[in-house]
Amino acid sequence: MEYITLNNGIKMPALGFGTYQITDSKECKRSIHAAIDSGYRLIDTAQAYGNEEAVGAAIAESSTDRSDLFITTKVWFKSFENEVCRESLEESLRKLKCGYLDLVLLHWPFGNVYSAWRVLEKFYRAGKIRSIGVSNMTSARLIDLISFNEIRPAVNQIETHLYCQRKSESEWLKKYKVAHQAFAPLGQGRANEMFKESVVLDIAASYKKTPAQILLRFLLQNNVAVIPKSVHEDRIRENIDIFDFKLSDSEMDSLTALDKAAPMIGIPDDPEKVEFAMTW
Repeated sequence: MEYITLNNGIKMPALGFGTYQITDSKECKRSIHAAIDSGYRLIDTAQAYGNEEAVGAAIAESSTDRSDLFITTKVWFKSFENEVCRESLEESLRKLKCGYLDLVLLHWPFGNVYSAWRVLEKFYRAGKIRSIGVSNMTSARLIDLISFNEIRPAVNQIETHLYCQRKSESEWLKKYKVAHQAFAPLGQGRANEMFKESVVLDIAASYKKTPAQILLRFLLQNNVAVIPKSVHEDRIRENIDIFDFKLSDSEMDSLTALDKAAPMIGIPDDPEKVEFAMTW
């Protein structure tokens, strides 16, 4: 496993296991057990996913020490007000059966972001959260948050994949020493055409790897952490089997050229997307 050192010195696995849309508790636990057995040490969930209890049960059942795991959850934006945010974090700790969390993110930059951030800062100082960060935050909003608060976000988790490489965002994140973590690194099933790109297929064949493995390796070599999700044990094992090869500079350039700079999911400045989010 490769690691990224966050701006507070905490080491975060560069590749983790995502649990979005795994709502069946048995399937969720089974998938997490398969992930941990395959070598994953970062497990990513969220209050909005509705599976924190299943994730917590799987962690409790695992023979892997809690100290060897990196557990992330996210606060839903409708819980950003001060006391509600505090209560939601305590509830997440109970559901996840953890005395502390390794990373907590503000899920979307809506609602009372400043109030929620200052609650996260209190939990961080109290040792209940080891790192705090954001998700789906634009570069401008991130700079604003950093400028008027004491603790800098350790991570910004944003949609990032072959067709949405976030080059501009990466530069701003690098400037402010905020780690770039990709959700939907394989397009979340909405961009299967990226697996059929001739460049991707040729590179995959040369390394005897799958297109998905090439796409994940590409992001890692661009210093982007990834949290692929699957409920299929063979794919869970496949997605982590990417540390035994390295793409060449020319291969990286060929893949970089396929960027469409087009997010499909995480678009916080799209009024229609925001309007839809408000209905959750």
